[in-house]
Amino acid sequence: MKFTQAILTALAATALSALSAHGQKVYSTDHEYNADVKVYVVDHAYQADLKVCRTDKQYRADKKENRGIWFFTDRAYQADKKIYFVDHEYQADLKIYFVDHEYQAGWQKNQKKDLMY
Repeated sequence: MKFTQAILTALAATALSALSAHGQKVYSTDHEYNADVKVYVVDHAYQADLKVCRTDKQYRADKKENRGIWFFTDRAYQADKKIYFVDHEYQADLKIYFVDHEYQAGWQKNQKKDLMY
């Protein structure tokens, strides 16, 4: 009985940590080898996999799910994902386009969505 409770507790903790990872706190690293995702900024929204709205309020990113509201952290350990901006489109795992308003943010191509979980 205690063993089963321990397993259920461990599973619940794992599920909760997975849910909290949906926040889009990102850190822009200077080195490609430190990055979880390589990102290229495109010139037009139609070229993007994800339209991103930058926020300066961390709580906005914490409460949003994986929908393109990004808060850039000052330290790598504060981030959910570490990204590296590449110079060429062919080097990228994810193509993004920066938008001005949160309602404009979102995924254009859902098959790439897993990159930010």
